[in-house]
Amino acid sequence: MNVKVLGAANEVGRSGFLANCNGTNLLLDYGVLFGRRGSPPQYPLHVKPKDLDAIIITHAHLDHSGNVPSLFVSGNTDVYATPPTFDLSKLLIEDMLKIEKNSHPFDLPEVNNMMKNAKEIGFKQKITKGNATFELRESGHVIGGSTVLVESEKKRLFYTGDIKTHGSRMLREMDLDIGEIDLLITESTYAKKEQKPRKESEAELIEFANEVMDRKGILFIPSFSVERSQEIACVLRSANFKHKIIMDGMALKVNEIMFRYPEYLRDPKIFSDAIKSATSITEHADRKKAMEEPCVVISPAGMLVGGNAVYYLQQLSFDSKNGIALVSYQGDGTPGRKLLDTGKVSARGKDLNVEAEVKQFEFSGHADKKELFDMIKKIKGNPKVLTVHGDSESCDMFAQEIHEKFGLEAFSPAVNEEITV
Repeated sequence: MNVKVLGAANEVGRSGFLANCNGTNLLLDYGVLFGRRGSPPQYPLHVKPKDLDAIIITHAHLDHSGNVPSLFVSGNTDVYATPPTFDLSKLLIEDMLKIEKNSHPFDLPEVNNMMKNAKEIGFKQKITKGNATFELRESGHVIGGSTVLVESEKKRLFYTGDIKTHGSRMLREMDLDIGEIDLLITESTYAKKEQKPRKESEAELIEFANEVMDRKGILFIPSFSVERSQEIACVLRSANFKHKIIMDGMALKVNEIMFRYPEYLRDPKIFSDAIKSATSITEHADRKKAMEEPCVVISPAGMLVGGNAVYYLQQLSFDSKNGIALVSYQGDGTPGRKLLDTGKVSARGKDLNVEAEVKQFEFSGHADKKELFDMIKKIKGNPKVLTVHGDSESCDMFAQEIHEKFGLEAFSPAVNEEITV
């Protein structure tokens, strides 16, 4: 079995790995890396659709799914993923095309073509292609999100995609009952960092929400539309939060998709109660009206790049009664990062000081250092390990520590590097 690294080497984004199983080619993910503002998106190394026997998408986030339609410009290949992954990928890719008109080497016809070739599979469903079999397992990262187990001629590859080993309020924990493996490709996003336990983050967020309500303010929580918005609604609901919760933007479309797949959730009832008790905003006129009393507003975008978040930010930033809770990762160069670092937002054509109280809370959907090492500890066999999907320091350090702690051959590969087991 030979694996070629197409992307996500020493970087978070444009994941793509080509597994050649004695002539059977499986493509694991094919994502996008968004450049800084003004610079074009980047993609994994090019592969020819006609050379592929199957494409497997681990989950819907664009850094894993966003470039798959490019493979349908001139060809057709079977694409495998869970049903929620397909629904969410389509939603996110279409939104990306709407926001970044003509930036990508494909458009809606290719997205539709991808969906025509979609083969929905469940967890643990074994698929045979040529000389290989593969199956998906739960990853704990996002609804329908999976890891991939590939087997060919007694060699076994395990690709994590993105993982959250303990899962979350929304999702069951990661499935690590996978037997012995020969090659592990693991994400390294937070390999250097230990995160605050989720229960602590939840308690701190509830406390902040209640403080803002006590002073008759509005708490704005800009959130990723997939999973994070819903998780925050569930956290508030589970704490018997008494005030109105507003949900807006693309999170509402994601809610609809998630309602279709209760079997992929840890506790469908908590999810259903939280979403049904929230107020959905679909008309612009309703936004102002909804904010006439103390409430919580949950709306994408998580990093304050576009979306309805911009409206709420401009409405709520300049009153010290209000609060802004950042619960999503804030990338370099984003308005969210600027708000955190400088306390300013761009409004009315200039940079203005924010009067609202701003706090950041850790709600990452990725495994941290401790969880990643716990995963490695549970892996059976004596696999080679590739550390990917992290900055170069995280990937290098993680590989070094895996070697030191477990004696496994581990390294952080470069793009275009090939590994054989």
